[in-house]
Amino acid sequence: MVARAHTVAFHGVDARPVEVQCAVSPGLPAFSIVGLPDKAVSEARDRVRSALSSMAIALPSKRITINLSPADLPKEGSHFDLPIAVALLSALEIIPPDAAEGAVSLGELSLDGSLVHVVGALPAAMTAAAEDRSLLCPRASSAEAAWVDATQVIGAGSLGDVVRHFSGQSPLPAAQPGEVNLAPSMRDLRDVKGQERAKRALEIAAAGRHHLIMIGTPGSGKSMLAARLPGILPPLTPTEALETSMIQSLCGLLDEGGISRSRPFREPHHTASMAAIVGGGKGAKPGEISLAHNGVLFMDEFPEFPRTVLETLRQPIETGEVMVARANAHVKYPCRFMLVAAANPCKCGYLTDPARACSRAPVCGEDYLGRISGPLMDRFDLRIEVPPVGFTDLDLPPSGDSSAVVAARVEQARAIQADRFRETPSTRQNADVEGNLLEEIAAPDTEGKDLLMKAAERFGLSARAFHRILRVARTIADLDGEPDVRRPHVAEALSFRISAKAAS
Repeated sequence: MVARAHTVAFHGVDARPVEVQCAVSPGLPAFSIVGLPDKAVSEARDRVRSALSSMAIALPSKRITINLSPADLPKEGSHFDLPIAVALLSALEIIPPDAAEGAVSLGELSLDGSLVHVVGALPAAMTAAAEDRSLLCPRASSAEAAWVDATQVIGAGSLGDVVRHFSGQSPLPAAQPGEVNLAPSMRDLRDVKGQERAKRALEIAAAGRHHLIMIGTPGSGKSMLAARLPGILPPLTPTEALETSMIQSLCGLLDEGGISRSRPFREPHHTASMAAIVGGGKGAKPGEISLAHNGVLFMDEFPEFPRTVLETLRQPIETGEVMVARANAHVKYPCRFMLVAAANPCKCGYLTDPARACSRAPVCGEDYLGRISGPLMDRFDLRIEVPPVGFTDLDLPPSGDSSAVVAARVEQARAIQADRFRETPSTRQNADVEGNLLEEIAAPDTEGKDLLMKAAERFGLSARAFHRILRVARTIADLDGEPDVRRPHVAEALSFRISAKAAS
């Protein structure tokens, strides 16, 4: 007789079904696991044996074979402990076979039989719903999995609880989803003195999910501005929250099973490796660009990042997804993020400060910013120079609108975009628009078109830059509540694309 249980193997954000088959046959006593297991899965036999021993269940003096099917799919992680134990208990006729086959299970076993929290419960619940099965997982992981209301989620504290549940002695109640977290931002735009043009650029970037780079002397407020960006972004929609939470679930970042409605804000250090930024490492895990999905990726000291790391951002910025290709894994992750970069104008940082003129100008600035390639720089929709703030300005009262006021305008602009792109699910914000749809929704009036054509000819704008200016102009029009893109919108979009030095 072959007993069966069900679990999942993670491949990116997807949880692929795996059938756990257990055969207890005559022969020399042995406990083997086959089906391309990694070291953690192979060690499950010792954890399962100890957990059963703590329940006074002795393994028979027979050959026990566990097969993880499909056998050519790599199996990684300690979450295979529980399904292996369930299949074995079913083969020993301790729990009913139909009960074991009716659930997708995952969980790590302690030596005393208690179940330990594992990552990936949320994607596993979605697979269980697609397979029309319930999900059995550790109690510590059940709150996040319960957000998938299409399947029943059972959280158990120990292997003994699982046995009593399946045998009908003490059925476990269905798990309840965790809390919805929407942490209010305590940082307000009014805390930043001056820098009204930079604040306007932040508002436009937030409204249309446009990429932004800020160049300015040290201490001019670039990091302060970026830190206040989450305060003007609208909450995640239910669809976006589920997408983001699935990635966070794989990385074990969901706090007590709660799903956050706040947009991610990731700020990796410039010493981060390519695997940390793009994804990779053991098991091809998601990187910072995927953890920033539907949120913001802030890269301070942008030119200090390794050149190879910066160049790998070019394709994800365009496609909104990244393929982590390794010798033993090819995994695709979503990464629709808003890139916000900050940089000094030169190595010493004072190239544009007349009071502390750089002694190596202009070579210092050309060499430093030259670390950012032209194709990558071309992908920034908004480029602004952040001037130093004078000491006298620091004594002035707060100026400009608060984050709450700006956030209301941003949310209204995004609502216009949501209504506009209702029939195109792959397009959510103006930054995603391309092709005929861009020409349809962002075609400027006659005066605006003439201005754009003259600017393109004079400054040698690429086709990508031409289209990105149109997208920014469409966002500015949305912020103004205008149905059409007019010359003032195009002019402001051009001002954020072409520096004053280039225009002179």
